[in-house]
Amino acid sequence: MSSLDGGEDMSSASDLPFLGPRNNMELQEFGRKPRHNVSITLGELLKRLGDSAEEKNQVLELGNHSNYTTTTPSSFPFVLSFHNLTYSVKVKSKISLPRWLRRGDKDDELSSDNNMKVLLNDISGEAREGEIMAVLGASGSGKSTLIDALADRISRESLKGNVTLNGEVLESKLLKVISAYVMQDDLLFPMLTVEETLMFSAEFRLPRTISKSKKNARVQALIDQLGLTNAAKTVIGDEGHRGVSGGERRRVSIGIDIIHDPIVLFLDEPTSGLDSTSAYMVVKVLQRIAQSGSIVIMSIHQPSYRILSLLDRLIILSRGHTVLTSPPSSLQQFFADFGNPIPENENRIEFALDFIRELEGTPNGTKTLMEFNKTWQRERNSTTSTSSFYNGPKPSLKDAISASVSRGKLVSGATNIDPNVSSSNVPKFANPFWVDMVVIAKRSMLNSMRMPELFGMRFGAVVVTGIILATIFWKLDNSPKGVQERLGFFAFAMSTTFYTCAEAIPVFLQERYIFMRETAHNAYRRSSYVVSHAIISLPSILVLSIAFAVTTYWSVGLAGGVSGFLYFLLFLLASFWAGSSFVTFLSGVIYNIMMAYTVVVAVLAYFFLFSGFFISRDRIPPYWIWFHYMSLVKYPYQGVLQNEFSDPNKCFVKGVQLFDTSPLRAVPEALKIKLLQNMSKTLGMNITNTTCLTTGSDILKQSGGTDLNKWTCFWITIGLGFFFRILFYFALLIGSKNKRR
Repeated sequence: MSSLDGGEDMSSASDLPFLGPRNNMELQEFGRKPRHNVSITLGELLKRLGDSAEEKNQVLELGNHSNYTTTTPSSFPFVLSFHNLTYSVKVKSKISLPRWLRRGDKDDELSSDNNMKVLLNDISGEAREGEIMAVLGASGSGKSTLIDALADRISRESLKGNVTLNGEVLESKLLKVISAYVMQDDLLFPMLTVEETLMFSAEFRLPRTISKSKKNARVQALIDQLGLTNAAKTVIGDEGHRGVSGGERRRVSIGIDIIHDPIVLFLDEPTSGLDSTSAYMVVKVLQRIAQSGSIVIMSIHQPSYRILSLLDRLIILSRGHTVLTSPPSSLQQFFADFGNPIPENENRIEFALDFIRELEGTPNGTKTLMEFNKTWQRERNSTTSTSSFYNGPKPSLKDAISASVSRGKLVSGATNIDPNVSSSNVPKFANPFWVDMVVIAKRSMLNSMRMPELFGMRFGAVVVTGIILATIFWKLDNSPKGVQERLGFFAFAMSTTFYTCAEAIPVFLQERYIFMRETAHNAYRRSSYVVSHAIISLPSILVLSIAFAVTTYWSVGLAGGVSGFLYFLLFLLASFWAGSSFVTFLSGVIYNIMMAYTVVVAVLAYFFLFSGFFISRDRIPPYWIWFHYMSLVKYPYQGVLQNEFSDPNKCFVKGVQLFDTSPLRAVPEALKIKLLQNMSKTLGMNITNTTCLTTGSDILKQSGGTDLNKWTCFWITIGLGFFFRILFYFALLIGSKNKRR
């Protein structure tokens, strides 16, 4: 077997029939031993890459540094220390019967004051640059909670203890700049290729001062480092589209968060759900990242023997307590000193985890092992000082970061860090607002263009609805019956524009966790996302508006000619804009897709009810009139009514047509004329068969559509769209926090 790591041997790729060609190649690649203890950084490589045409085709290799050497390790190695971390959450009390119905007089086992669950209990340790620190333990032991605590994903008010980097307390703003966090789930856009996904990440995380060619070189280097060369042009894929494998997806997830070469990398169970080979490849990548000058801290459930050989430090937790802190090589000695030596040929980590589980089932639990671990650590620390990790005087944190940045590490907004400036002035984002906005728009449009069926379904729904309305309301006349039909057409048409916007609900719900992951470490601004999201919705809204207007306007026989058509089109556009904004806002507030659909349909139904079609404004009870003015349907409905009935010279009820909407409509024509003559005598005015009795102005007054003019209605509809976009921004600002309470 060829050497994969240290003392482990594997047979040649041809002897491994269970691996495909890509996995064989990757295993051989990952099997190469690094030639140096400290790998070259991104910045040092980029400095050697110019902007000339010849250099654009160069590919940087971070994994195999045969062409570049580093003579000395980092002068200021980083040490992340954490001391006495304690975190508790309040759990809901069990529902119990009243005291007088309970048997006995014992108090509740859990009172409302003491009903707290401890997730972390006095956890301490340290992680060093160039090493991988792994947090292990059974499910529920506190692995992910500890990673969140170190990554500042727990509010400072709830977490006790402190986290320091090189002995100095890490401020939240600085940690976001110098670190990255890889979630357990692979949150990626399904229709982007591996190369495109990493390139968009580079656009977000690398500053605008770095040229396009250098960003592309960084992406190509990262693809090579992650072992994704053969999958670079393959889409990520999802349930409906075949894409990369699970292990490749996980490595892409890691890649998008390390594109800026962070100093500290946190990972929550990066090997979860992967087969042993893919898991080994992922951890091998993490080893390379650590050797390039980063601190790598990850949680892992139960590593294999091969993965264990790649780890440098272990922290094993049990129900929120530290039960073992040791390098993997010291496990044998630890348990031997404890009096439970690991049997020969036994997997060390499996033995340790099984032994801890057995202790958890005993009356004293793991208390004995925890006490022994503290004693054992004190004895080891007395002979091995932590300060020996430094070569020379201990630098300040700002000096260490500045030295790291000068070597090219941390190619992000942090390139401007000044050792004499406080961390409060560290730039939060790598790029200005408009650059973020353009990149977000470009990515969303590319992903949408590769799934045309989504817009196709919405376009089809609008066109089919338009055709149905056009055929039902074909060439309406100006009779009293035609007036009622026009009112019905406008009411249904305006409400349809809002209901078809409900198709946009899944758009943000599917992107929510991608958005949360990217904004957690300041990849871009929330405001950039909101503005970009609004802009890219305009082309589809315009197409839908034109399609609906062309399908219905002339077929129904609406008034106004070309100018009337353009105004009708403008109101459709405004309605789609307001409806899309409203639905987008709700998707930012409601996380469940089925609940979101239910709320949208219900609220739109209320808007339709209070629009003025079913009951005029002056007939709405005073305690409901506020809902009439909140109705999104009111303003476009009232606006198109004014566009249709604004001509004062156009008559809709003449002479005997007065009886068409009453039971007298079945009376013979001659009798209707006699009735008109008698009415004329009674009223003292001449009413003939050609006398206009109802104009468009009368219809507007009857429908209660005269309180606002049509242009005011138009601008209010547009303004409501902006209002809901602003609410969407605040929903993201408040609801997309990544910190536990």
